[in-house]
Amino acid sequence: MEQLFNLNIVQKPLLYALYVLSGMAAAYLLMRPVLLSRSLRRSGPAAGMSQGPQQPGRRRWLFIAAAALAGGAVIGAVTLFVCEVLLNVFGIPLDADTRAWVVFAFAGIGLAVVNWWRSRWWRKAAAVVAALVFLATATLGINAGYGLNATLGALLGLNTVHHLALPKLDPNLQQESGAALWKNWKAPAGMPATGRIGAVTIPADASGFHARDAYLYLPPAALVDNPPALPIVIMMMGQPGGPEQNTSAVQELDALAQQNHGLAPIVLTVDQLGSPYRNPLCVDSAQGNVYTYVTTDVVNYIRKNLNVAADRLQWAVAGYSNGGECALSFAAKRPELFGSLLDISGELEPLVGTAENTVKTVFGGNQTAFNAEKPATILTKHKYTDGLAIFTSGALDHKYTPQVATAQADAKAAGMTTLRFVGDGIGHRGDAVDYGLKTGLPLLYKRFGLAPP
Repeated sequence: MEQLFNLNIVQKPLLYALYVLSGMAAAYLLMRPVLLSRSLRRSGPAAGMSQGPQQPGRRRWLFIAAAALAGGAVIGAVTLFVCEVLLNVFGIPLDADTRAWVVFAFAGIGLAVVNWWRSRWWRKAAAVVAALVFLATATLGINAGYGLNATLGALLGLNTVHHLALPKLDPNLQQESGAALWKNWKAPAGMPATGRIGAVTIPADASGFHARDAYLYLPPAALVDNPPALPIVIMMMGQPGGPEQNTSAVQELDALAQQNHGLAPIVLTVDQLGSPYRNPLCVDSAQGNVYTYVTTDVVNYIRKNLNVAADRLQWAVAGYSNGGECALSFAAKRPELFGSLLDISGELEPLVGTAENTVKTVFGGNQTAFNAEKPATILTKHKYTDGLAIFTSGALDHKYTPQVATAQADAKAAGMTTLRFVGDGIGHRGDAVDYGLKTGLPLLYKRFGLAPP
């Protein structure tokens, strides 16, 4: 079962095989009259009934099949309109290819349904299998487009990453600064060529928040005897999603570590949601004490278990989409804890659907409490002298790019040193995460003293 959950579902051969299989299934369902035996088509009704259900004629069947395809496509389009526009289920406008996959799936299911009409048992069974193939193809096609869930387990919200054995903690290192490590660090013989990743369980002693396991990256320099005190990045992904989606950070950090003698920040991607289908917001509320979980439980776990530098300038908080708003909020509230921020296509405000729904469901109808949790409000209540805030987004992300621009302006007005980057051809998908990390991490390297300024 573990091998199934670890199946790479974005690999091209698997996707192409599903495309071909869907095409064959659709052809079989469409070619129903052609598959009939010549004797059955030439015989009368009585003969036909003696061999099985009466079959429709060729022209009549083609009309029925076309109507089923069109009807299914219309139902898919209406479903999209209701979910995307009226209910705002997804929180962002869907891309054209996602909409096309949904319409394709509904059209295929419509064709499968009419194949139950006056058909033999094996055709009914084939129609059920075909409908499942259409659904699987559309689901994996949409997932591959977004590029965030690399495995079946990640798509299903199941963290199949093995738990990571942590290196021995050296208490003396926690009082050292990681600044200028690029000058003083020499990689020892036998240091691993790449970092190590795995799941870790973070006790929620202070918050009681039911979080999924976090995803920890330890760079090569953290895996040797007498490691240096390294910087730490606490990161959060978007919603729906989970910590195991942050594979882009691992790839980018390993590449940077190879260029910098094994040095890289430790990255702990935590779960601020509790479930892919929940959004409790990064506040303390009846929905969950997420703020306390991240800023107390997670921070205590890091200090007690990882060889990290104590200097706040060696601590950064980062996030994508929903996680980007959380990161901005935490950096704004706790400048004494986080010296740097990386906001990747982050939301501007803590929202569950609309502002009205958020006030009602999270803040108990208290508009003042909601306003107080907006990052723009928080930023006006603190002074920032040496905070670095990096904001990235994509030129094709027409919803969140304007919000990120506003967030950057708010942070700059509050006194933070801000950097703003917009990637050409980048949307609000896995490409946004890749772009944000490839843009932001090298800048954090210099900030942390892991690379020359």
